[in-house]
Amino acid sequence: MSQTIAPRVRNLVLLLLAATGLLLAGATPASAHAALTGSDPQQGVVVDKAPAQVSLTFSEQVAMNDDSLRVLDPKGNRVDTGKPADVSGTTYAVRLHGGLPDGTYTVVYQVVSADSHPVGGAYTFSVGAPSKTSAAVDGQNVGGGAVGALYGVGRYVSYAGFVVLVGGAAFVLACWQRGSGVRAVQRLVVSGWVALTAATLALLLLRGSYTTSGKVADIFDLTLLGQVLQTKTGAALVSRLLLLAAAALFVAVLFGSHEKRDDEEERDDEEKRDLTFGLAIGGTVVAVGLAASWSMAEHASTGLQTGIAMPVDVLHLLAVATWLGGLVALLVALYGASGQTPVETSAVRRFSRLAFGSVLALVATGTYQSWRQTGSWPALTDTRYGQLLLVKIGLVVVLVGIASVSRRWTGRLAETVTAKEGVITTRTAVPATAGGETGSDKEAGTDGGSGGEEKPGGEGKSGSGGKAAAGGRAVSGETSRRAAQLARQRAAVDTARRKRLRDADPGRLGLRRSVLTEAAVAVVLLAVTTALTQTEPGRTEVEAKAATSSSSSSSSSSEGAVTLDMPFDTGGQNGKGLVRLDIDPARVGGNDLHIYVQHTDGSPYDIPEVKVSLTLAAKKLGPLPVAPDRITAGHWAASGVQIPMAGDWKIEATVRTSDIDQVTVAKNAQIG
Repeated sequence: MSQTIAPRVRNLVLLLLAATGLLLAGATPASAHAALTGSDPQQGVVVDKAPAQVSLTFSEQVAMNDDSLRVLDPKGNRVDTGKPADVSGTTYAVRLHGGLPDGTYTVVYQVVSADSHPVGGAYTFSVGAPSKTSAAVDGQNVGGGAVGALYGVGRYVSYAGFVVLVGGAAFVLACWQRGSGVRAVQRLVVSGWVALTAATLALLLLRGSYTTSGKVADIFDLTLLGQVLQTKTGAALVSRLLLLAAAALFVAVLFGSHEKRDDEEERDDEEKRDLTFGLAIGGTVVAVGLAASWSMAEHASTGLQTGIAMPVDVLHLLAVATWLGGLVALLVALYGASGQTPVETSAVRRFSRLAFGSVLALVATGTYQSWRQTGSWPALTDTRYGQLLLVKIGLVVVLVGIASVSRRWTGRLAETVTAKEGVITTRTAVPATAGGETGSDKEAGTDGGSGGEEKPGGEGKSGSGGKAAAGGRAVSGETSRRAAQLARQRAAVDTARRKRLRDADPGRLGLRRSVLTEAAVAVVLLAVTTALTQTEPGRTEVEAKAATSSSSSSSSSSEGAVTLDMPFDTGGQNGKGLVRLDIDPARVGGNDLHIYVQHTDGSPYDIPEVKVSLTLAAKKLGPLPVAPDRITAGHWAASGVQIPMAGDWKIEATVRTSDIDQVTVAKNAQIG
């Protein structure tokens, strides 16, 4: 029966892997986790004269190189000069050549967000009047194409390898130490190590092309590889490779010393406990380090509460690996273990308790991560990240339901397996080789004895006796070979009998089927988790949409009034927000200034202080300070603000959110 089930298991696993591959291949290119929330000049705007610089504001810090921010004239020639400069943490600017003629200019940007994902795009603005032509820009398919698909597959394989390596080793060490001698379990854990190592090397090579050109030819560009090694992601991948070297030593000891330990019954129990304790400590350290190699370079390393988010993310990854990886190891043990080394009921029950604890940790850490990455119902229901998160939660609920069925089968297995094992012991109490070896010895002894008795006679008798002895040795050797062959046949029959008895156990059969179903759902869950790591968090997407919609109305005129929206981040707790300045009527003379400070969700932000200054660099005027009065929470105002002459004024707002956290943001506005 097991021989017919095994191909079915392989076919089902291959089918699930193929479906997972289609899911990953059909996904859109990795969404940027840093979003463009503002620009100066803005998209599509027509300015009277050429600006001195172009600035872009993102939802979080990004990494830039010399070509990350380019400005092209209508003919496609670069008009920017110098390297992009960090203006205020999330705003980056590049200076332009002086005396630019009228026409439409194209701004092209390609950066890497703080959580390691590439961000790219382009927009246009015009000086004087739009031109008939503008620069042609290649499609900004950052993170897509063949390299993007390979990178996505590499991420999935690395997660899968981590889960199998850590979860399989934890299953052997904590639940079924006899499994260290089972070849199928050994191959599983070693395969996890090989998959994670190969995927990490592939990601390291793909990284340079993935974040820049997206060309397959650039995968082996050593210059790009050198640049990758200087980034946070490159350091994380190299650290993972070093930790995998330590993991190889751990696996060798786990499947070496523990396998020998079962055969050395006279070994001191204290020595066994010391070995297990040492492996547990060493394995935990390596597993935590491997999990941290993701946390230090991805979602957890940026955004809110990074000091809490990174340890929580490590715990979350370890809980996933312990549960799902242990589940795969249990499946292999149930299907792949020989009749002489069946997985014990006690091991299944220990894993059931371990999985239950992992699920509790998974729920607790997942709840925190969900709040951190969404933060609101719209971000959970109206964004792709939130929708994927809901799918993941649904799959976890399904897994927990199937796991409860497995726990019931485990209870039934505990009630019936003792009787079954008793039958096996009764039928195989006599060793298969005992009879054969005894018969062989008797035959050999008889032949050899007759030869020895005739030896003292004459020469002829002695010769015949020698021949008889030689013939006896030949017969004895042939009989021994036949006995060994018979012993192997009897052992195979005995193993087959054990498998039949094992498979006839309804509790064990039910457990195998439920665990197989769990593993199938786990494969899909891992694919959804991988897609989540490549998707822009819901909180960031909502903030970006709000900032974009606000900035679309920036510098708009209504009866001469000007509105400026400037995102800010003071760096402290809840330091992100938006400051909106209304200047009415935005002309020479007296003006009314209203300042509205908001949280990222649009609610009023009651800060301790806000200050404003105006500078007209072309005429060397300013900065002219403005001291607004607090009207209500998040609303400040000043009346009779004197603007002495028309021009392109730089408006600076200094926002202080605590005693030590403050930042200055700026934007230009045409007055008069």
